[in-house]
Amino acid sequence: MKVFITGIAGFIGMHTALALKKRGDEVIGCDNFNSFYDPALKRARQAKLEAAGISVIEQDINELTDLQGCTHLLHLAAQAGVRFSVQHPEKVMDANMNGLIRILELLKETNAELIFASSSSVYGENEKIPFSENDATVQPSSLYAATKMAGELICHSYHHLYQIPMRMLRFFTVYGPWGRPDMAYFLFAKAIAEDRPVQVFNHGKMERDFTYIDDIVAGVLASIDTSLPFEVFNLGNSQTEKLSTFISVIEEKMGKKAVQEMLPMQKGDVTRTFADISKAQKLLNFRPKVSLDEGLGHFVNWFNNSETLARSF
Repeated sequence: MKVFITGIAGFIGMHTALALKKRGDEVIGCDNFNSFYDPALKRARQAKLEAAGISVIEQDINELTDLQGCTHLLHLAAQAGVRFSVQHPEKVMDANMNGLIRILELLKETNAELIFASSSSVYGENEKIPFSENDATVQPSSLYAATKMAGELICHSYHHLYQIPMRMLRFFTVYGPWGRPDMAYFLFAKAIAEDRPVQVFNHGKMERDFTYIDDIVAGVLASIDTSLPFEVFNLGNSQTEKLSTFISVIEEKMGKKAVQEMLPMQKGDVTRTFADISKAQKLLNFRPKVSLDEGLGHFVNWFNNSETLARSF
């Protein structure tokens, strides 16, 4: 296989690219190295990719003209961040809508299959637990969520018009080494290390389906390997954890207590996520293996062992 990855220098992009390369696939990708978070982290990921023999093209997806003869396109590039989308709607629309159209227009001229990175945020404040791919997703809580839901619909229209095989992957709170510094676990670890208060939104009354990066990568690889006309999959740990538990585990791994600053709910956030993964289990043989305790242990080890890198963001 030859896999082209958009957003290859991102968190999920780097880990997936390395896993594909390790098993013998040809991998290439692009990234625009924007300033949503310090691009030095993406540059460090790029160096790791290039050391493994993976080419990284510096290019925005809106300007992409060539998919390099790929057999599969893994579209991870997007403007992430629920809170960011509230403050910068135009940037989110440009990357997540216009960029997707650009990718699909290129894709329709090839025989490649698409794997599209969606998000658990499409479920909004869904009251039915756990979240199933068959649940209604018509009330997103943020613009980011709306762009991911719209992205799935746009992909389906291109599948219908041009018969492009596609898999939509709804990721649930991915965490682990080399992760995004705007994510809660990274912010918590950094604040604890620097003896600063940890900001706890909605007064801690939050629950998340935290999914370790290696489990997500296994699901992505399975979706690449399983040729299906058009399917939507939840990729989560299928276990919801209270924010208080999450913080306690980080404290234990850091060996230091956090000073918690209780804050109200942020615009666009949801109180709970919880994945029904029965469909992915059946069709992708997706079976998460890493517990929250083990996964956060791996993250904190990376955070501490790459102290200069991790703590500079």
